[in-house]
Amino acid sequence: MEKRKLQNQVALFEKFSVDGTIVKMGEYGSGHINATYLVDVDENGKIEQYIFQQVNTDIFIDIDQLMQNIAGVTSYLTKQIEARNGDPKRETLQVIPTREGKNFYRDEDGQAYRVYRFITDATSFDAVESPKDFYESAVAFGNFQYLLSEYPAETLYETIPDFHHTGKRFQAFCEAVKADSCGRAASVQKEIDFVMERAKEMTFLTDLLEKKELPLRVTHNDTKLNNIMIDNATGKGICVIDLDTVMPGSSLYDFGDSIRFGANTAVEDEQDLSKVSLDLDLYEIYVKGYLEGCKGSLTDLEVELLPMGAKMMTLECGMRFLTDHLQGDTYFRIHRVNHNLDRCRTQFALVADMEKKWDEMQAIVKKY
Repeated sequence: MEKRKLQNQVALFEKFSVDGTIVKMGEYGSGHINATYLVDVDENGKIEQYIFQQVNTDIFIDIDQLMQNIAGVTSYLTKQIEARNGDPKRETLQVIPTREGKNFYRDEDGQAYRVYRFITDATSFDAVESPKDFYESAVAFGNFQYLLSEYPAETLYETIPDFHHTGKRFQAFCEAVKADSCGRAASVQKEIDFVMERAKEMTFLTDLLEKKELPLRVTHNDTKLNNIMIDNATGKGICVIDLDTVMPGSSLYDFGDSIRFGANTAVEDEQDLSKVSLDLDLYEIYVKGYLEGCKGSLTDLEVELLPMGAKMMTLECGMRFLTDHLQGDTYFRIHRVNHNLDRCRTQFALVADMEKKWDEMQAIVKKY
């Protein structure tokens, strides 16, 4: 970091309730949204580490709501972990308040900053290196759901409104097809037809939520492997991180997104669709781990609909890629011509393979 920028970051970090001398500060991690720094602090001869972040206020408009969600969930998790004789310093994020007792600091330019205690002796992985990693992430996300199963999810803010309201995503898709602002609809009629053939399924999960047949849960909404800290000594998933998208929703959203991302035999933008399929072994590993982590906290209907969660999150994601392609690639960053169309086709190929393997997916859920 250049000297002036470092001095500015140090001054901002000192707004938080950390008493000691800063020994080292440097950029940290591979995140693309927030600017993240690791800070070593000498506290009476012992080095303590903290994560210091500048939150991206272009993406997260209402930082007050975002941080209220995170502070509420992490303080609740701390109590739950303490009651089970766990170590909350390693098993949940710890929000460090400012010296004025607030959960984030806003400077005179309107930029927002926050500090977490760093989780030591643990690692996050960007890709599944072994089935065990995927299993551990499933247990950790299931345990996250279990520990928060009594949390009043309706008190959380919806920081990204209708994030997984598939019906409203479908409405936006239909409007994009009708407007055809870039003249691309004719060339993707096959993909448009794929969505329209499944129109009746679009509101399936949200209808059940609205009827209260599915319970409203605290959902993470970004259940990738790299949002789990894996303990270096035991290899077990110990902590769920990156809580910026914590909102009220359905457990099926988190389960489904994990399968969409982690049990696909191909990368998300694979152009050779023959490589795309649902890996039933990885699917089974995740079902087993997730249900173990949930410890019976899901309802019978939630468990029964786990395959539907996987299908709907994959279909929704593909539909969002296709919508963006039709609108001129204004939301998802692209790195080549038709990149969003490639992403869309990959998701739809995965949906089609799930439909072929539907009986097996259901049988695996029943097994556990």
